[in-house]
Amino acid sequence: MMNDTKNLNATEVALCLAAWWRSNARDLPWRFGRTGAWGILVSEVMSQQTQMSRVVPYWTTWMRHWPDPEALAAASTAEVITAWGRLGYPRRALRLQECAREVATRYGNRLPRSYDELVALPGIGDYTASAVMSFAFGERIAVIDTNIRRVLSRMFVGEESLGGSTTAKDRDLALRVLPEDQTASVVWNEAVMELGALVCTAKSPACETCPVASVCAFLAAGRPGLGQRRTRPRQRFAGTNRQVRGIVLAALRALPADAPVLSRARVASLWPDQTQLDACVASLDEDGLIEIIGDEGIRLPAGSVRNADADADAGAGAVTVADDSAVADGSADTSASIETHDNTSQPDATSQSDATSQSDVASA
Repeated sequence: MMNDTKNLNATEVALCLAAWWRSNARDLPWRFGRTGAWGILVSEVMSQQTQMSRVVPYWTTWMRHWPDPEALAAASTAEVITAWGRLGYPRRALRLQECAREVATRYGNRLPRSYDELVALPGIGDYTASAVMSFAFGERIAVIDTNIRRVLSRMFVGEESLGGSTTAKDRDLALRVLPEDQTASVVWNEAVMELGALVCTAKSPACETCPVASVCAFLAAGRPGLGQRRTRPRQRFAGTNRQVRGIVLAALRALPADAPVLSRARVASLWPDQTQLDACVASLDEDGLIEIIGDEGIRLPAGSVRNADADADAGAGAVTVADDSAVADGSADTSASIETHDNTSQPDATSQSDATSQSDVASA
């Protein structure tokens, strides 16, 4: 727990970070009032466990085609999955469309402005709801993702954050250092998150360029535990079901609109382990990401979403963006040197719990 001296440092840190934010914040297309609440929500869902450089082109294309919930709600499932492309964890796309349908029908095409209503939407957890409340509506609320947890733990407690679930201690700290002023609290959330993404990174923090190094308890203590293994080892990707599912989806997205079915023979050629392949095809069908067409083969869904398992938000193939990653669809690059919203620590009303059960992000 913070002692009184560290607690008083919060005001000094807030002033320093606000100045740093004004000079160093990245010019992302959903920042600085250039989009509304819907655009911010889409950016937050896309950013979950996905590096920001990959998100920007997809977000831009997505918002051009579906600028509001009503537009996304009217799209076909195949269009949505195709447009999600290689962002990874494609069930996020299905949940985002479910969210859009509810907003369009229940809230008149405008995101609700209360936390309780936001967190009750499909696929929207504590982190995403809090981020929308702060960044879109300017409310005073503690936004907590892994970047923010890491910065606050280092700065005020002097300890390394080892990941895992958000604890009561984490929430208490976030609330205690959150500026009382409403506008200042928004800048604080933005700046702390940005500092964690660009400077106070997990493995190689650039303490020599940190604007608040002089009051950092972690640096003063000699950076204890830096580089210590996280509580959850990073999952390998090669050979996993995530990789196989991604390969299947990539093959389907590559099909022309006038020939949307991938034959059984072509499916069988995608992966050498036929037992694993069959299991992955079945799970994709169960998750509503594909449809099995009898003996013909498989295709992207032609109708409505079916059993889009809980998360964490033109014809098929018409919505495209440049492929900027070699990572197969269904994966997510979560290396510590890039910004992601790894919200496994955040509770989700439908698919993500604070401790053990659910996540803002569903794997492919």
